[in-house]
Amino acid sequence: MIHMMKVKDKMLEWENSGKIKLLSVGYSLRAPELLFRKIEDTEINLQVEKLKNGSLEKVNADQPAINSNNKKSTMEEPSTAKQPENKLTIQFDDFSKIDLKVGTILSAEKVEKADKLLKLEVDLGFEKRTIVSGIALHFKPEEITGKQVVVVANLAPRKMRGIESNGMILMAEDKEGKLHFVSPGDVINPGAPVT
Repeated sequence: MIHMMKVKDKMLEWENSGKIKLLSVGYSLRAPELLFRKIEDTEINLQVEKLKNGSLEKVNADQPAINSNNKKSTMEEPSTAKQPENKLTIQFDDFSKIDLKVGTILSAEKVEKADKLLKLEVDLGFEKRTIVSGIALHFKPEEITGKQVVVVANLAPRKMRGIESNGMILMAEDKEGKLHFVSPGDVINPGAPVT
């Protein structure tokens, strides 16, 4: 902060703490910099899990739980179910930038030398697009032809195995890890906006 304010260390000593003229109006500052690195949610969650696991091990080792009859009982094992990982909160304006459209899969084929990838041709009503999706372990190409899906239509193109993918198919994953298409309940026109 001293560097950004262009002041000497002495200005921040205790005897100067009540003075209001340390920086004058119109005084130029250096470009602001981050004081601390951002700690991502995944890093926080990992540390919380470590703390939970460490404290449970200590309780199990040192102080067994006692039930209402004053008899020692074993503590319940913590749930090993994978907790859903929440992403950072976004503002409505951020979400409104995403263009979701209904598309119909016209064709699907395996991508050579890629176990997980399918190359899809998707009709978005106003155009047909190639989208590469990592769903080959869950679906056979012939099973999904004609399926209606929800597509992120304004995602920047990305090359995957030499194929330019122009969008992303939205999927949901159940507790067994199986993927399911996010799709309209009834057949509707390709290109319909999802709001």
